Amino acid sequence: MKTRLFGMLAAVLLSVSASAQSEDYALANFDHEVTQPAPGGNTTDGGPQAVSNIKSVAGVPLVRLNNGVMMPRFGLGTQVQSMENASRRQELNETVRGMVIAALQSGYRHLDDAMFYYNERGAGWGIRESGVPREEIWVTSKISGNLADAQNAFNGMLERLQVDYLDLVYIHHPAGTLADILACWRVMEKEYKAGRIRALGISNFDNRMEAFNYIMENAEIKPQIAQIECHPLAQRKDARQLYAENYDVQVECWYPLNHNRNDPNNTTIQQIAQAHGKTAYQIILRWHMQEGLCPVPGSTNPDHILENISIFDFALTDAEMEAIRAIDRGDAGRSFRLGYGNNGFGNFQDYTYNHTFTPSAIESVQSSINDGMSQIYTLDGRQVSTLQKGINITRMKNGTTKKVIMK
Repeated sequence: MKTRLFGMLAAVLLSVSASAQSEDYALANFDHEVTQPAPGGNTTDGGPQAVSNIKSVAGVPLVRLNNGVMMPRFGLGTQVQSMENASRRQELNETVRGMVIAALQSGYRHLDDAMFYYNERGAGWGIRESGVPREEIWVTSKISGNLADAQNAFNGMLERLQVDYLDLVYIHHPAGTLADILACWRVMEKEYKAGRIRALGISNFDNRMEAFNYIMENAEIKPQIAQIECHPLAQRKDARQLYAENYDVQVECWYPLNHNRNDPNNTTIQQIAQAHGKTAYQIILRWHMQEGLCPVPGSTNPDHILENISIFDFALTDAEMEAIRAIDRGDAGRSFRLGYGNNGFGNFQDYTYNHTFTPSAIESVQSSINDGMSQIYTLDGRQVSTLQKGINITRMKNGTTKKVIMK
């Protein structure tokens, strides 16, 4: 039986090796026109953000934003809404710590967080314990536009995440008065000039156009990124045109898998998944990437975290891309239709997080990934306990074999 397994594996290895040499499914980096000043302009050395060293890892392409900063186009969404209640925040932060470690060990270099996710402390510990240098990670958080003291809020974000700078800060929601929102933006601009923020973003502003117009008319530094709900059943073409085509702002997509409307169960997506030997989730995320979008799917499961990023060893055809575009339901396909006005978005209550640094954190999370894979092999047929740099062949519990590239 063991001989037969290795015979099968050898055939797979030869096939994958030949495929790796003859086909390249990597997506090229792309650039926005640089029209905004670089971060750190009020300092002689660029400020804390000057140490940043963002690279393409695990096949994830980069995008040059409209201020010249490079960002990984694929990331991990860290919100676990079911645990945000105050009574579960210790569990929430431990869970997010594990998610972050699993993601960084699986090749992710982009983390999407927010102060109102109540998990920044856990994300910070995950970054520290992952073994990946902070300067190689794109760290995002979000601030509410209606907070009375945006400066204090920003300082708290750095403290909870245990970082000296943030790669991206969004105004999370266009809530509050227009004056409130602009006051928050002014704080973000000040920290951008000081080099403690590398890029500025707006989230959900397409749901309140008066707020978007007010920012664009009054901001000294215009946004680099706009985050929206976007997925195959709600492809948000008008919002994408507004941001990307009219203002050269990169579009990032929250809730890209849209479980509420069952995008993964759509017949068209299922058929394309079967044709490629991939999961529906991987087809949806690959569609995002080929559309020039930046998806940030979330999961607490290390196996799913790895599955989501394993989308750079195949490509959707033009016909398949058109077939997915054709299932768009417009606004009817959206899961969230948030309304905004001058009212606030709630009060933030800071929280404690009692965690002791554990050097074994990586091994414990990685073993969970390996259990899901069952077996990991290098190209020369050696079975190994963790993913290695280069091409890995993974045999999943369901019997399928996948190629995973670690850079």
